[in-house]
Amino acid sequence: MKFPQLLFLSLLPFAAVAQQVPKARPNQLARPATVAPAPALSLQQAIAEALQHNYGILLSRQDVQIAENNVTRGNAGQLPSLTGNLTRTFNNNNINQRFGEADPRIVNGASSNAFNTNVTLGWTIFDGLGMFIAYDRLKTLRQQQQQITRATVEETVETVTNAYYDVVRQAGKITSLEEALKIGQARIDLTQGRVDVGVSAKVEVLTARVDYNADRSLFLQQQQALAAAKITLNNLLGRTPRLDFEPSDSLTVTRDLREDVITAGIKANNPRLAQAKLGVDVATYDRRLIRASRFPQIGLVSGYGLTRNINNAAFAGTVLTTSTNSVQGLNYGVTASVPIFNGFNIRRQEQNARVVEEQSKLSLAQTDLQLDANAATAFAQYQNFLQLLDLEETNIQLARQNVDIALERYRLGLLTPLALREAQRNQLDAETRLLDIRYSAKQAETALRRLSGGLVQAP
Repeated sequence: MKFPQLLFLSLLPFAAVAQQVPKARPNQLARPATVAPAPALSLQQAIAEALQHNYGILLSRQDVQIAENNVTRGNAGQLPSLTGNLTRTFNNNNINQRFGEADPRIVNGASSNAFNTNVTLGWTIFDGLGMFIAYDRLKTLRQQQQQITRATVEETVETVTNAYYDVVRQAGKITSLEEALKIGQARIDLTQGRVDVGVSAKVEVLTARVDYNADRSLFLQQQQALAAAKITLNNLLGRTPRLDFEPSDSLTVTRDLREDVITAGIKANNPRLAQAKLGVDVATYDRRLIRASRFPQIGLVSGYGLTRNINNAAFAGTVLTTSTNSVQGLNYGVTASVPIFNGFNIRRQEQNARVVEEQSKLSLAQTDLQLDANAATAFAQYQNFLQLLDLEETNIQLARQNVDIALERYRLGLLTPLALREAQRNQLDAETRLLDIRYSAKQAETALRRLSGGLVQAP
């Protein structure tokens, strides 16, 4: 018998086994049929829930409400103040008066009472324009807090986006490991078939099972990683940590971002830069307020009062009687105060205010430079990850084809178990790298959108 014919006959048992290879055991990987599928969650739904329930955003919005409440003309000192006062006192005294040795006047338990009530009005009409400066400062503080809140919202949305796509990434690794387990199970069944027909040693089956259990261990660890990623996202959304869901959006990367557009967006829309600019304005208002304290302060005062005293132990000559005294009426006038000398404290405060103003300008320049550096770094990473992404997307196709060929050759007995395992590991590593690089590229894209103020348009 010729050698090709002998080889063909020897491969017949392996071909028969290959036709009988079962698929992966779904009951080992899938959930029990009695468990209802987890609800789907899209990225937009996740962001909407974060905007409504994230505690960092909610707290920051309360700060905006406080800043809104502070913007009043009364808080700036432009409105008059009106105060009502009432006093009611009672006395019980022992009185001993002497106008001579033979004329003592003694009263025990003499009672008296006094009633005093008034309404006072005060209104500052000039304070070096400080009240108008204070009002503009309050409005600027409100705008600054709005920018802080907007920055908090955008940074939270970025964190939520990254957490969401991390769940997608971890779920993708679960799928890759499931495919690896299918291949491992097929290898076990093929090897067991060879052992049954007496052409392979049992050690090959044991080796295949060891490799399968190693993949199974990775699968269980990846399940824990997926659960942890879901808990992290649920925490950001203000939901129950163990609430299960399935991400409905895929991990795709936008490839057309431009650096000049990102830079222009930073200058026009970045909330941290706007916050720093408003910080310069606030420091300028603080300096002007101190300067306004050098001017005279002029105010109007007015009031209406009623005072009544009743004394039940008053003497009219030698006669003990009761006296009542009442005073009521309107008073009004003008007050003025001029700072003359206070130990040079105003000058010291103004000098410090100028230093703070200069510090705020330096902080603005630093923020501007740091944002440009962050954008340059993120864009360089973005471009690099896009190149790596193209490479890995090509590489994963090669790795999958290699596994298909290796598995087929293993079925035919033309490949060793070690070579099949190596091809399987190469595919799993390639799929893991692809998911990680795609996730990193998405992170860089999200960071660029956040820096340019494109994630959220309003707080």
